[in-house]
Amino acid sequence: MIESFRIAVPQRDLDDLRDRLRRTRWPRALPGGGWSRGVPVGHLRDLAARWADGFDWRAQEARLNAFAQFTTDIDGQRVHFLHVRSPEPDALPLIMTHSWPSTVAEFLHVIGPLTDPGAHGLDPATAFHVVAPSLPGFGFSPFPVPSDGPTGERSWSIVRVARTWAELMRRLGYERYGAHGNDAGALVTPQLAVLDAAHVAGSHITAGLGVPTGDPAELEGATREELAWLSDLNARWAGGSGYGPYLAARPQTLSYGFADSPVAQLAYLVERFKEFDGWPEEPGGKADEPIERDLLLTNASLYWLTGTGGSSSWPYYEGAAGMPIDQTAVPTGVSHGGAPLMRRIAERRNTIVHWAGEEAGSHMVAMSAPGSLVRSLRTFFGMLR
Repeated sequence: MIESFRIAVPQRDLDDLRDRLRRTRWPRALPGGGWSRGVPVGHLRDLAARWADGFDWRAQEARLNAFAQFTTDIDGQRVHFLHVRSPEPDALPLIMTHSWPSTVAEFLHVIGPLTDPGAHGLDPATAFHVVAPSLPGFGFSPFPVPSDGPTGERSWSIVRVARTWAELMRRLGYERYGAHGNDAGALVTPQLAVLDAAHVAGSHITAGLGVPTGDPAELEGATREELAWLSDLNARWAGGSGYGPYLAARPQTLSYGFADSPVAQLAYLVERFKEFDGWPEEPGGKADEPIERDLLLTNASLYWLTGTGGSSSWPYYEGAAGMPIDQTAVPTGVSHGGAPLMRRIAERRNTIVHWAGEEAGSHMVAMSAPGSLVRSLRTFFGMLR
């Protein structure tokens, strides 16, 4: 059964959020300054003040409710999803899987141009029916509440999500469809292509393919400039806060802070977004977040209001986080794939038919550079129609 869904957060929950934000017990700033010790106190104070007194949740709720939403139970899990049909009769169905740590709000700026391109000055010939589910454990797809004591609920994996998405598209009656994803979604999308190759027209992701595995053959023919670029990339990703190993080992501990303090939840999300995009102190690091503040706060609100800050980290504690799989079951397109060296490596184990190396300004491409993502999706799937 597929049921209509509409977001309607009780006012008491919004009042409680604002009350908690205003009563935050702020820590002292640690010596060292900047972002090197974590999110600066002044930066988070400003953002929390906006969340408490300037952010209009009802306006964001209305933006989300402007899209048709539904829920259905698959494999014991309630799945929430946006299903926005195009006015174009020959539109290609497209399932879009959001990032971690993010929500379906990630796609607010791209759904319109994808589903109704004519209204956005684009050729209607390449239109999509968009299906955008909330990953299990995220937002309005919360895990079932277990009874006291250890839960017997089966763990999730990328493969299980992909099977769930294939069943969702079957229930919606789509015989042939495309798939797109970023970050966590980029793990699900090629796995879905393998599991449902008979129905998936193509697999489109933002990045993650072509990362060297250590095989010397992958770097044959690389120029000095390409090797220097790769060295810089490795140096950047060698540091970081170490959040991955901690989430893999002790996720429940952090979940208490996420469930009790909206500022703890906000700090964690802000740090992830900033870490993905480059600390200001790093070469090329960005002093300002390239994602608009209210969109960041919409994501933080969805985590807080649904109580899914802890459960959304399952890709780490279930060992599901990593890089997208290589696959040749269906054609692959990449929108922000990086240097030509990475494409050459990716082509060894994937059927790459589209590769764009555009700069998004952020790891969260749909939020920071929606136009470039829309162009890539239209180009790639236009080649497959």
